[in-house]
Amino acid sequence: MTDLAPTSPAHARHPYSPLRDTGTGLVFVSGQLGIADGRIVDGGIADQTRQALANLEAKLASGGLGLADIVKITVYLASMNDRNGMDLVYQEALPHPLPARTCIAVAALPYQALVELDAIAVRTTN
Repeated sequence: MTDLAPTSPAHARHPYSPLRDTGTGLVFVSGQLGIADGRIVDGGIADQTRQALANLEAKLASGGLGLADIVKITVYLASMNDRNGMDLVYQEALPHPLPARTCIAVAALPYQALVELDAIAVRTTN
């Protein structure tokens, strides 16, 4: 049996799809942490949010989409005290109109992360 609880993000191998295109226009992106070079970035909520958004953007790009295609984001915070700091970076990074959003505090995030983002995007055809 495979160990599903690695001790660092660099060794993580979890049973999910990072990006799932339904073929109906909806594209789901699994949760993105502020991970770079196999570890959670240093610097607090702003730096982790910036990196989580960059990771989200990279996953979207792998499916031919961008941040403007997001219609719904869920933000998971290890502490609601970090909401204002996350919001500052979030507002700078995302184009208008902003996606619908849910922001919730959770008991813990993987690898002691401060923030995790998942998203639903829509693929439109011209």
